[in-house]
Amino acid sequence: MSAPPLPGVLGDIAPILNHWGYWAVGGLIFVEDFGVPAPGETILIAAALYAGAGQLNIAAVIAIGIVAAILGDNVGYLIGRTGGHALVKRYGKYVFLTPERYEKTENFFARHGGKVVVIARFVEGLRQANGIIAGTTEMPWPRFLAFNALGAALWVGLWAGVGYAAGDHITTIYTEVNRYSIYLLIALGVLILAFVVRTVLRRRRTTD
Repeated sequence: MSAPPLPGVLGDIAPILNHWGYWAVGGLIFVEDFGVPAPGETILIAAALYAGAGQLNIAAVIAIGIVAAILGDNVGYLIGRTGGHALVKRYGKYVFLTPERYEKTENFFARHGGKVVVIARFVEGLRQANGIIAGTTEMPWPRFLAFNALGAALWVGLWAGVGYAAGDHITTIYTEVNRYSIYLLIALGVLILAFVVRTVLRRRRTTD
């Protein structure tokens, strides 16, 4: 069975997938997850479409995608943990990230970091910076690893399943899901704002 034609932006990545196969899936997802501009999500969907056409094995695509996503995010975590904290302390004031604000961010991650790590996996931009932010704010590594693995499994499972079953409808589905990811980002912002407001109100009550 020949490789299926890929619609829209997915077609741009077809030559890479045709040449490298599973290596392309693992490699692009891996490097995307610690900040390198790479079409990790696109290659995952394209590989699932190929699997639906019998060109790849869907179980292998899912397994490689999950492992690559976890490893990539952990590289990002290591980058943030070893260098990010020092950079924030040294240069944070130039971008209005004072020690006080940084401490609040650390406290927020200590309480809600697990939810952020899972949700960020589905939001473009946050997905690439997820591990670096968690490392920079010194989120405990076992906690990060657990929620990161959960987020990776859900993300890979979603897009691999959609790509495997969607066929020619993938472009429409991909556009719609990405549109709703904006609402996830808004919801995350609302949660952060609510946390800040609650903290401010509590401090005012204790000082009155």
